[in-house]
Amino acid sequence: MTRKFPLLLVLGLIVIGACKTDKKVEQSIAKTNETSPKFEPNWESIKKNYKDPEWFSNDKFGIFIHWGAYSVPAYGSEWYPRQMYMDTATFSAQLKLGKKGPNPTYLHHKKTWGDQKEFGYKDFIPMFKAEKFDAAEWIDLFKKSGARYVVPVADHHDGFAMYKSNTTRWNAYDMGPKRDVLGELFKEGRKQGLKMGASSHFAFNWSFYNKKDKFDTTDPDYADLYSSKGKNLKEPVSDKFKQRWWDRTIDLIDSYQPDILYFDFYVDIEDFAELRPKLAAYYYNKGVEWGKEVLINDKNFGHEAFPEGTVIYDLERGKLPGIRKLPWQTDTSIGKNSWSHVTNWDSKTANQLIDDLVDIVSKNGNLLLNVGPKADGTIPDDQKEILLQIGDWLAVNGDAIYDTRYWKTFGEGPTEVKKGHHSEGQNKEFTGQDIRFTKKGDKLFAIMLAWPANGKINIESLGSKSEYAKDITIKEVRLLGSDAKLKINQSEDGLLVDNLGEKSGEFAHVLEISL
Repeated sequence: MTRKFPLLLVLGLIVIGACKTDKKVEQSIAKTNETSPKFEPNWESIKKNYKDPEWFSNDKFGIFIHWGAYSVPAYGSEWYPRQMYMDTATFSAQLKLGKKGPNPTYLHHKKTWGDQKEFGYKDFIPMFKAEKFDAAEWIDLFKKSGARYVVPVADHHDGFAMYKSNTTRWNAYDMGPKRDVLGELFKEGRKQGLKMGASSHFAFNWSFYNKKDKFDTTDPDYADLYSSKGKNLKEPVSDKFKQRWWDRTIDLIDSYQPDILYFDFYVDIEDFAELRPKLAAYYYNKGVEWGKEVLINDKNFGHEAFPEGTVIYDLERGKLPGIRKLPWQTDTSIGKNSWSHVTNWDSKTANQLIDDLVDIVSKNGNLLLNVGPKADGTIPDDQKEILLQIGDWLAVNGDAIYDTRYWKTFGEGPTEVKKGHHSEGQNKEFTGQDIRFTKKGDKLFAIMLAWPANGKINIESLGSKSEYAKDITIKEVRLLGSDAKLKINQSEDGLLVDNLGEKSGEFAHVLEISL
């Protein structure tokens, strides 16, 4: 590979040869080198130069936001735009149950809104007013929840951009809310000291919509929303669409300078293989130019679309059973049944989500927790309450979460965690015997995921004969959020902590152990 040297650098080298003591020239060369690309568009260069940002490992907890025109029908999920056109048994949930025929969303749309040829997904966009959206109110809530970063979905598979786009007319600044939703959130979030990311799901727009003449999805006037793919289900991603994806992603990077660039699936398919290292290099070089550490989140889906060590691995609605030495992230929703607001939204409990946060952090991960606002821009009260409960818990116990690192073992107890994407539904509730560990400086935190029976707990990992407790001297133990005078006794079988007294709160309970 032939390297082209900038003219300024060549001239600088000539001057140095004539006068090595000319400091101005030396400074000029140094400045030129600083602006040269650090990352080349290949995985070798990216792996060599990329480093996971320290701030990500410190921050631990972020907020995800799924909000768009799909919030108007508020039915099924954020995949409403796809399912409303699924008139056959291609609906996966039905196929698993052995059912045939149109899926419920298709029938619901036809009954509620009319024929899909006359009233298509495009017709929801003018109804998406966001008239009560207040970026400051949202960010204030997220701050109170204890989140340190926020990742709004910039564009979902539906093809509608939630920002002021320079590449598509289908965007929230020119249609629907007629506001730069992403821009307003970024401005307010950064004002309040949060890291701000953007989530791109646009790649799957290529295959998202079912194309049949009886739907408006085949109308060429809307091909820039419904994608230019034809009726052939196996049609490979066209070069034209890949260029649209590239232009749209670069526009998002350049216009908003996100701290995190999150990719949903489909970017990982072979059609995008050539573009992935180019995009990563471009974004990481921009981070250098902006003077900040940035990162890419990617799901990989079981194969190395982005090689390990080039991005931060993300698991959707799933966790890991043990420690991963490289940082990772779980993204999940407060809603059990949807990411976007739906009328039958079913929330998890704050207890479940706090236990998830603790379990994930003990294994070197972060939690990205999704909210689903209503079409008018309000966040439902039940979601607000859960976020505030998490925030109250972190206000007392945050020392065991923020800025911590994993210990020699993630924890102990009878409850095992399933591995992989979409595995959370298989997990059982944690018990009073389940403990998770984190560490910060000379503090070890033993986090009890439920209140132990009889007001005492034996921590086996801290027994004098435990492989994990070698060279450890325990000076003091206290229960965060409590004034209880604890009694401790270390034996070969464990560290017995007695006289815990009253619960320190409604959720996980933290023992701070001074070493």
